[in-house]
Amino acid sequence: MKKTWVVIAGLAMSLNIISTAMAAEALRVAADPVPHAEILQYVKKIDPSLDLKIIELTSGVNANELLAHGDVDANYFQHVPYLRDQEKALGQTFAVAATVHIEPLGIYSRKITSLQQVPDNATVAVPNNVTNLSRALYLLQANGLIKLKAGFNDPAKHQATPKDIAENPKQLKILEIESPQIPRSLDDVELAVINGNYALEAGLVPAKDALGLESADNNPYANILVTTPKLAADPRIKKLAEDLQSPKVAEFIRQNYQGSVIPVAGK
Repeated sequence: MKKTWVVIAGLAMSLNIISTAMAAEALRVAADPVPHAEILQYVKKIDPSLDLKIIELTSGVNANELLAHGDVDANYFQHVPYLRDQEKALGQTFAVAATVHIEPLGIYSRKITSLQQVPDNATVAVPNNVTNLSRALYLLQANGLIKLKAGFNDPAKHQATPKDIAENPKQLKILEIESPQIPRSLDDVELAVINGNYALEAGLVPAKDALGLESADNNPYANILVTTPKLAADPRIKKLAEDLQSPKVAEFIRQNYQGSVIPVAGK
């Protein structure tokens, strides 16, 4: 019996040492430069006890692959519909640790100043990944530029593709491009549907420059902090999630992005 208790005590001590060692390590978080890494930098400022190592993502790097391979402990750049598609593609299961903010998708142009000026046969650049392509088509529909087939009225439930366009009165040409590259296409197309973070990186102000902007109400595309099921209970992840959903971070987002990024927690 005494030997059993010694073994149990030894195991408990070992687990405690492992937990302490993990807590002492920097938490590696992959994030898009704007606004995600900026928000994480603010978290570092208000919570010095949380040792964050922020890894800014560059074009072509899949942050979910980094997470799956153990190269980072978490990532912060995506919304749930995109994550679910990634889980299928990678054959992985991830864990959502926090829901933080919305970056409204916007319609932009350097050739016209209102959607009433959209010419016939205009080319519209849209994201080429499944979830954001669908999101862009719903935004075009919400602004009266196209109409999707019957039943396509809930972006959270039904993903649309160009084949699902039922009415296209201006005969718009849908051009699918990688999301980070779309701002560079603005001089070559009549309209471009751009993710909020890439718009900000390109010097656009979604709340001011967008000709049409996604509504934040009942928006299924809130950006999330993602980790692995194994790390979901890690105290560092829980602390970061708490910080990201705090009133201080919500106020930072409101003050710094002026409606171009909208907090969904900490209000």
